[in-house]
Amino acid sequence: MSKYDWLLFLHVTGAFLLVGGSVTAAAFNLSALRRERPSEIALLLGLTRVAVIAIYGGIILTLVFGLWLVSASPFGYGYGDAWVVAALVLWVIANAAGGMGGKREDETRKLAERLAAEGDVPNGDLSARLRDPVTLALEYSSGAAIIAILALMIWKPGA
Repeated sequence: MSKYDWLLFLHVTGAFLLVGGSVTAAAFNLSALRRERPSEIALLLGLTRVAVIAIYGGIILTLVFGLWLVSASPFGYGYGDAWVVAALVLWVIANAAGGMGGKREDETRKLAERLAAEGDVPNGDLSARLRDPVTLALEYSSGAAIIAILALMIWKPGA
């Protein structure tokens, strides 16, 4: 295997980690939205933190090996190509939105844990936090940006 093949393998591995972790986190989040008991919500939002490990691994691998791939490309790709620039901008947006949404969700998890310890009865404030439109918008926009990045990486428009 050539150097380019190895770089591509590691970049795609990062993409799988990023997408897989994001889908897993979204599944736990959607499951938490369907629960009422704080202990169940805390458990599901806590499991999201495990998915974040894969997401962080994917973030690092996709950026490092993606940039290295551009410089080692036998196809003449450059850092100024529109699809490369767009992917980098979307990468920043996805990470910023996901990070902000994740911090807000972590506060919700802490509230759920506290409520679970105080009797584990359904709570309107917790339910409202789970459905907070700002948090959901941040998390879903992060997911949409990741999907857009995948589309750019696969089709490379203009290349």
